[in-house]
Amino acid sequence: MNIDKIKTQFPILKQMNRGKKLVYFDNAATSLKPIPVIEAESDFYKNYYGSIHRSVYELGEKATNAFEGTRKTVADFIGASNSSTIIFTKGATEAINLVADSWGHANLNKGDVVLLSEMEHHSNIVPWQVITKRTGASLEYVSINEDGTLNMDCLKNKLKNNVKMLSITQASNVLGTINPLKDIIELAHKNNTLVTVDGCQSTPHFSVNVEDLNCDFFAFSGHKMLGPTGVGALYGKQNLLEKMEPYQTGGGMIKEVGLYESTWNDIPYRFEAGSPNASQVIGLGYAIQFINEIGLTNITKHTEAISNYAYEKLSQIDGVTIYGPAKDRISIVSFNIDGIHSGDISQMLDYEGITLRSGRHCCSPLMNKLNISSCLRLSLYFYNDISEIDLFIEKLNATIATLK
Repeated sequence: MNIDKIKTQFPILKQMNRGKKLVYFDNAATSLKPIPVIEAESDFYKNYYGSIHRSVYELGEKATNAFEGTRKTVADFIGASNSSTIIFTKGATEAINLVADSWGHANLNKGDVVLLSEMEHHSNIVPWQVITKRTGASLEYVSINEDGTLNMDCLKNKLKNNVKMLSITQASNVLGTINPLKDIIELAHKNNTLVTVDGCQSTPHFSVNVEDLNCDFFAFSGHKMLGPTGVGALYGKQNLLEKMEPYQTGGGMIKEVGLYESTWNDIPYRFEAGSPNASQVIGLGYAIQFINEIGLTNITKHTEAISNYAYEKLSQIDGVTIYGPAKDRISIVSFNIDGIHSGDISQMLDYEGITLRSGRHCCSPLMNKLNISSCLRLSLYFYNDISEIDLFIEKLNATIATLK
């Protein structure tokens, strides 16, 4: 991979940060946007903007074709053979809320259990908290081991007959842990437990095939994989989606509307109420095309290499604590330095042009499990390189010397 050439496709990397060259290390929060994605949204508004699904005039047809073409692109990208199983949402948060609300109201009752893990993002915790309270069901958690991996023995013990849903991340946004998802899903299905997967951190980094995994639902966000904000997708097995009631109602998701009752559209449209977020969806299609042109295999290989390099360099710093496993992880390295608050380090590195995230990373239960108030998170993507990591280590050491 020609990283210097790739960098030219990201206009924001030409910007200065606090007067220094920008080094972007917050990719787990949101990724940068390449020129084709930016231009795709602009081109839609300039040249073929029209009302999706509602128009027979040429502009509307062009817009609808681009929108539905992206649905097929998303399906192919995550290994779904039927594009009608792809629902466009505002992001993974809305996608998980959709499952929790629409599936949960019809299938959860008092005495039932929804099972999560201790490494989940808030977006895969709070929706299940709300729906279990409403239905009388309860939440239980699978613990993690000291090295940040999932405790598989705990999972096996927790999978009882009353566990109706297991909702779990494929890769942790703090620990970087890649969960053995295929094994997990097989265990759950033997217990007649459905599985929802949070794929926000996995989808940008390595190949995902939902049908091979055999998951029941899979959610991801576009903005973490070069796409625009405000767009994501939910995959669901067709037989499950067809039984689910709409999450939101209004225009576009209906077949017939009378004064007192209505009938619902076919999937996926029954779950896409209102005017679609067309420009973002079209931009997502171009983001996937950009990723495909580089190649997920190349992305995985590069991000693993620079992540391992960063892990090794960080581990040599006195007083450092690194969270998560040394192997089988995505390109995230979370850490703290003894005696120095993570926020102070992040702020000082910002003045060196380095954007390093500090905080709880929308994982408060995990922070409590680790017995920390916050941590620093280095999250890398394919436009990062070794020279940036060397600069980061140099400036981190200088920061530590200043603050200690």
